[in-house]
Amino acid sequence: MFKHSVFSLPFIFIAMLVASDGWFGWRLLLLGTLAAVTARNFAMGVNRYLDRDVDILNPRTKNRPSVDGRVSDAQMVGFIIINAIGFIAVSYFVNPLALKLSLPILMILGAYTLFKRFSALAHLILGISLGLAPIAGVIAVLGEITPWSIYLGVGVMFWVAGFDLLYSLQDIEFDKAHKLHSIPSKFGAEKTMLIAKVFHILTIMFWGYFVYSAGLGIFAQLSVLFSAIMLGYEHHIVNKDFTKIDKAFFTINGYLGFVFIFLIIIEVA
Repeated sequence: MFKHSVFSLPFIFIAMLVASDGWFGWRLLLLGTLAAVTARNFAMGVNRYLDRDVDILNPRTKNRPSVDGRVSDAQMVGFIIINAIGFIAVSYFVNPLALKLSLPILMILGAYTLFKRFSALAHLILGISLGLAPIAGVIAVLGEITPWSIYLGVGVMFWVAGFDLLYSLQDIEFDKAHKLHSIPSKFGAEKTMLIAKVFHILTIMFWGYFVYSAGLGIFAQLSVLFSAIMLGYEHHIVNKDFTKIDKAFFTINGYLGFVFIFLIIIEVA
């Protein structure tokens, strides 16, 4: 699902804009986009391939192409391999550090599906996977990792882990029945929503550290403020009605990234 790339792409480019203090060039725009899409394709391909046995049993996922016959196992493996090679190739054209880190990053991206078979920390592994995006953006521009990019990345990690907790509330009974490890199945819905709130408070704190550490001004501060408002609204609608989880997951979180990068563009301009 290419639309899922909207969660990582804005934060890659936010980091690249701040690192270059403005426009970073068409070459890095193309390479950054290709890296984000191939990484996301690889991660989702691995997830769909390894989850075939549980997806076919879950009423919410049993109609996915990966389990209903529309996409074969061989096609999925081919898709995974092509995108892995594509990601490594793009990294080669970025810079030497990006190339050195390409294989470890792919290993982290593929770990999420395995983690949920034995640990409730899988939500944080997913968060780390997307939290690497802004750090990768800084590496692309500067060839090094800066402290502010780590703050931005940790904020993304808690942001993603928090909304993944809310999303996984839909599968709480299924996870319990099939002994899949998740925070909702282990702690229940009420505690899960509390943990998600804590994660999103940490998100805003780390994004605030990012703005301060990078020496950014009022528009960057507004991006953090608007993010806090949008995350607060997300929790409001999920607390009010569990059936709105999809709206919270896709719509609000998708808009959050675009509002954030829009204000950062104004800031660096």
